[in-house]
Amino acid sequence: MMADERLPDPELLRQGGFRLATLLFAPADIRGTERQRRRLRAFAEREDPLADAVVAMMRRMPRGRGRALFDQALDQGIDSLDDPPGELVDFFDSVEATPYWVDHRRLDRGARAVVRTGVLSLFPLGDMALMGGYLASRATKPLVGTGAIEYAATRRLIETTRWWLDVTTPGALQVGAAGYAAALRVRVVHAHVRAAMNKRDGWDYAAWDRPINQVQTAGTLVLFSLVYVVGMRMLGVRYTESERADIIHLWRYVGWLMGVDDELLPATEDDAWRLLWLLAVTEFVPDEDSKRLAAALLRSHAAVGADRGLLGTVLGELSMRVHGSISRLVLGPANADFLGLPDDPLAQAAVVTAAAGNFAAETVRQLVPGATWMQERLGTLARARYAERLGRLVEHDPTYARHMRTSVPSRSTAARREPPTARLG
Repeated sequence: MMADERLPDPELLRQGGFRLATLLFAPADIRGTERQRRRLRAFAEREDPLADAVVAMMRRMPRGRGRALFDQALDQGIDSLDDPPGELVDFFDSVEATPYWVDHRRLDRGARAVVRTGVLSLFPLGDMALMGGYLASRATKPLVGTGAIEYAATRRLIETTRWWLDVTTPGALQVGAAGYAAALRVRVVHAHVRAAMNKRDGWDYAAWDRPINQVQTAGTLVLFSLVYVVGMRMLGVRYTESERADIIHLWRYVGWLMGVDDELLPATEDDAWRLLWLLAVTEFVPDEDSKRLAAALLRSHAAVGADRGLLGTVLGELSMRVHGSISRLVLGPANADFLGLPDDPLAQAAVVTAAAGNFAAETVRQLVPGATWMQERLGTLARARYAERLGRLVEHDPTYARHMRTSVPSRSTAARREPPTARLG
């Protein structure tokens, strides 16, 4: 095949909801070329030098000292530090220099579009973004390698949800605000995990690339932005073209804060589709670790009924089947079967019926004056209550201190850990 010829569509986009979404929502031809595929793959060797330098600085200093300096610079600005380390200066000089293309009015509009859907927006997060991300087997290796995340899927789901709520709240991406801080803290967490994986015996760079590299971080960005938008539309939400553009703009800035290379930051929805296509060609190849993580996520959904007796058992089974059905409808039967997702026609029919109901309600909302404003208020309240519920299950630590002490246990040590039990409902 010539380097400039279009490549055939990847398996991910040839089945299930992704196939339908590509036909309905994508530009006419999003296929990439072999040269573009090779260009993307080159980013798999790139990490995040600024964040990696901060972590190296933290590990040189007395325990806790480097993180305290980082926290002060994040909360009060780098100028609040007397004689700050050069690594912190370089990092904060970069992130505090907001790119010229950032429009905070658009960020807020994008956040309001997310907020008005309330907790419905969390279904694409877990059932499409997280579950779909497990198909990218190279990206799963740091998750499994830390030893804790596979056996603590409930905690990971809760922490990811809290982070999502932080960065998608209107006004939260102003310098120093909660979402801004959350994005930068997770960027440093990634650098801690990356440092641990780079010290791990047996890390297979030829097969797995650099740990938490630029391609994988950009892939996470696409899952949280484009796949979220696509998932919401499939669940019946009616986003306007301008709302979708503002959501993509919001995640472009979040990705920039998290250290994604400018070349990999989609500026438009069409850009995001083309990047998703290339990622599907190169990254979405599942393996046995994909199955293990998918099973752990399903168990976290089943935990909704923990300690509630027979009724809890029924609720847990129902929760697992509904979430699994959403994932199956989007990922397609072949991917779903590989991951071991339940195949329940009744649950799938219920999901499709609920999506049709959402579409009808959304149509009414668009026609009734003031209904969108009211939905934003209700969505804000629902998100706040859900965050409180999550806080009762797992204590929220906005500093992510636990993850900044990442170690590399052996497989046998990780296997002895008991998965925590928590109720999401």
